[in-house]
Amino acid sequence: MDLKLKGQHVLVTGGSKGIGAACAKVFLQEGCSVTIVSRDAEKLDATRRDLAAFGAVTAMPADLSQGRERERVIAAHPEMDILVNNAGAIPGGGLLDLTMERWAEAWSLKVMGYVHMTQMTLARMKERKSGTIVNIIGSAGRSPRYDYICGATGNAALMAFTGAVGGKSVDWGVRVFGVNPAATRTDRIISLSKSRAKTALGDETRWEEMLTGLPLDRLIESAEIANAAAFLASPACGYVSGTVLDVDGGGHYRGK
Repeated sequence: MDLKLKGQHVLVTGGSKGIGAACAKVFLQEGCSVTIVSRDAEKLDATRRDLAAFGAVTAMPADLSQGRERERVIAAHPEMDILVNNAGAIPGGGLLDLTMERWAEAWSLKVMGYVHMTQMTLARMKERKSGTIVNIIGSAGRSPRYDYICGATGNAALMAFTGAVGGKSVDWGVRVFGVNPAATRTDRIISLSKSRAKTALGDETRWEEMLTGLPLDRLIESAEIANAAAFLASPACGYVSGTVLDVDGGGHYRGK
C-alpha cells in the first residue's frame, strides 16, 4: 500500500534498535528520508549501514536525556515532517526498589525527553502549519503494574500529554498521536522480564515464565508497531490526532 509519504523527512529517536529501527525501515520503504538518533554511536552507525539498503538514512548520535542535546538535534533538523519519539529505557521494579535519582534519570529520557522534543518540534511545525508527531509510549500506561511502577506512571503521563497536545495541535495543522505497544520482541522485553522474574520468583533466569499467556500466543513483532505508526502518520489517517492506539492483541480486556 502506498501511504503517500514519499519525500517526507522523518526523525526517529531511539533508532539504533528495536521499534525505533523498525520504524526507520518502514518509513524508508515508503520513500521517506530518515534520520535515526541514539546515544550509542557505534550501534547507531551499524544500524544506519543496515538500513541504507532501504533508502536515504543518516545517523546523529545524541544523549536525549540532556536538554542541550535535544536542542542540538532539533536545530540540525528544522524542516522534519515527522517526529517519532521512541527513545527510553525505564527500569522495572516496585516503588521501594528504585531510588528517586533512578526515577529522575529514567524520566529525563522517556518523559521529559518526549515533552521537550515535542515542544520544540511543534513550535516549528506550527509556523509552517503542517507536520506529525508520533509518541511510542507503552501499554503499561493503560494497565499499570506495581513491578513496573516507574514506567507505568511515566507512560500514563505521556498518554495524557499526547491527548492534550494532539487535541490542540490540529488548530495549527499538526497531528500528534501515540502508539502503545504491549510486549514486543526486543532486547527491552528481556530485561524487563528478568526484573519481574527476580521480583516474583527470586531468579531472573526464569524470565521466559513472565511471558506466558500472551494474546495470540506470541510477542508482538517490532515491524507491527512500526507499520501502525507509519499508517497513522500517513494521509490515509489524516484525521487522527490526540488518540493513543493500543497495540496489545486485546490484552487490556483479558484481565490479569
